[in-house]
Amino acid sequence: MNNTKKKKRNNEDKVALFRSCFSGLSNVYGTYDPETGHSWQVKKPVTNDIILAHLKGKRPYGVYLLNGDCTRAIAADFDDLDPLPPIELLNAAQHYGLPSYIETSKSKGFHVWFFFSEKGVKASKARLVIKHILEEIEHSQTEIFPKQNCLDNGASFGNFINAPLFGGLVPSGKTVFIDPPTLDPYPDQWAFLESIERVEEQLLDEIIELNDLFVPQNQSVPLQRDSARGGRDLNRFSLPKCAQKMLQNGVFQYQRVSCFRLAVHLKRLGLPLDLTISALKTWAQKNQPNNGKGVITEHEIIEQTKCAFNKDYRSYGCNSEAVQPFCQSDCPLNKDSMISCKIDKDKTQITKTHGIY
Repeated sequence: MNNTKKKKRNNEDKVALFRSCFSGLSNVYGTYDPETGHSWQVKKPVTNDIILAHLKGKRPYGVYLLNGDCTRAIAADFDDLDPLPPIELLNAAQHYGLPSYIETSKSKGFHVWFFFSEKGVKASKARLVIKHILEEIEHSQTEIFPKQNCLDNGASFGNFINAPLFGGLVPSGKTVFIDPPTLDPYPDQWAFLESIERVEEQLLDEIIELNDLFVPQNQSVPLQRDSARGGRDLNRFSLPKCAQKMLQNGVFQYQRVSCFRLAVHLKRLGLPLDLTISALKTWAQKNQPNNGKGVITEHEIIEQTKCAFNKDYRSYGCNSEAVQPFCQSDCPLNKDSMISCKIDKDKTQITKTHGIY
């Protein structure tokens, strides 16, 4: 048994620590009825008394993480009792140098939390990076909070997420942070919160640049564009060699990500949505998934293709784990990708952010 004495903290200390981790809009919060599950919004200031009532189990507190276009935390919501997907996200994020933490939700499933500096980071960048990692581990449909990149006239508050450490559920092992290897709650949740690592926006910028991710408009991050590929731009009316190989032979892993990438390429060729879906249905029949996994379904193909057609994606996916096995050494895009990475063996941080395995 661990005989280490817990640090004594008064209520003021606990509230201050909690608010340093789970804060957003200060003029509104969410709550719910623990008996019925019915939730609603409360348009009142978020006071220390509100937080203390949450911690004591008197009234749950839901935080609106998005403040303007910034956030101090982001959470992936896994609505399933299976702990493997959140652990996959945690491990994949760690390869990018991103620390993350798993919390058991109030009813079922898990939240994976990422924490940022006190001043916050652009929500668009944080969401882009987390969505990219979720795609890599084939959990692209996982819900992310905050759900928007910024607040505007159509989203004056955004969406709240139920905050951890609701006193009414903590004794039953709910809304607490857990140790991934054992899935047991940390014995001192306050000591755990004091130990969390916070991410600076610069690291998000590095991940975005190295993986050639597309940043939404009005968000400036130095990215390589197609027009800046040193005169070696791919003919927009031809498929890159990796895509040709994927279409011809099928894939053995990352089927959803591969489907999305192929749909982006086919859209760039000028194929309409219906023909792209038809082509990818034929492609799916060639796939031979590893580990006994099933072939991507027609519904998933339609879903990924529509997603690819919804926006003007610029990236060719050269750094994607789904695409790399099909890269050709003589491909001009691959050459540019290798140049842009500039991997320095003495700089382990760059190695961390290039690929997740």
